[in-house]
Amino acid sequence: MGRSRRSIPEELLLLALDPTTGTTAQPQSLDLGLAGAQLVELALAGRIAPDGDRIAVVMPRPTGDPTLDSALELLRRRGSPVRAVHWIGGPRLGLRQTYLSHLERCGMVHAVETQMCGVLPTTRYQATETAISREIRSRLDSAIRTGVPPDPRTAALAALAHAVGLGKHLYPGNEGRSSRSRLRDLIRHDPMGGLVAHAVMDVQNGAAAQPRRAPAAGVPAQPRGSMARAAVH
Repeated sequence: MGRSRRSIPEELLLLALDPTTGTTAQPQSLDLGLAGAQLVELALAGRIAPDGDRIAVVMPRPTGDPTLDSALELLRRRGSPVRAVHWIGGPRLGLRQTYLSHLERCGMVHAVETQMCGVLPTTRYQATETAISREIRSRLDSAIRTGVPPDPRTAALAALAHAVGLGKHLYPGNEGRSSRSRLRDLIRHDPMGGLVAHAVMDVQNGAAAQPRRAPAAGVPAQPRGSMARAAVH
C-alpha cells in the first residue's frame, strides 16, 4: 500500500467489506467508526490526546497522510478541545468513499460497476489482497482466543469493530456469540480506542447531546487540563 503499516480506518473498512456482495457491512455506523478511527490514528501519531471526554490537539504538525491531516486541521481550527461525540457525530460526507478510493489506488480493492435492481448504477468493491484481510482478521481472532492483551492498534480496531456492529458480520450466529462478547471486552485495553468507541455508540444511541456522567470502561478519569499525551507510533 505504499507503506508498511495500514491505518486503522483502512483496516476497519477492510474488515467491513463483504467478500460475497462487495458491499460494506453496517454502512451508516461504519461512517461514524471511520471518523473515530481517524482520532485513534492521530492519537497514536502523537497529534491529539484525550482531555476527559474531549479531544485536544497537542501537536499540529501534519502526519503526511492527507485524509488524516484534513481531520487534524479541522480539530486545530476549533481552538479548544472538542467532545468526541460531537466530532464523530458531525458531517463526514464522502469519508467512506475517500478510503475506498484510496484502497483501490493502492491495489487493495478493485471496483466492480454493476446495477441495483437491474436499473440503478452502483459500485461494489472486492478485496484483491486477501492475505492482508486475513492477517487483520487473524489479529482479532488471536486476541479473542488467547485472552492476551493485544497491542494498542489491534485493541482500538477491536473496540471500533464492536462499536459499529461488525461483531455479527465477523462472528455470526449462535456459535459466534462468545467471540462477539470477547470482542466487546477488548475495548478496555486501549483508552483512546475505548473513548472513541463509546462515543460512536453514544452517537448511534442519540446520547451525543448529554455529557458522559462516568468514565468509559477501561478509560481512566482525567481532569480537564491534564492531558495524557498519546504514545508516538
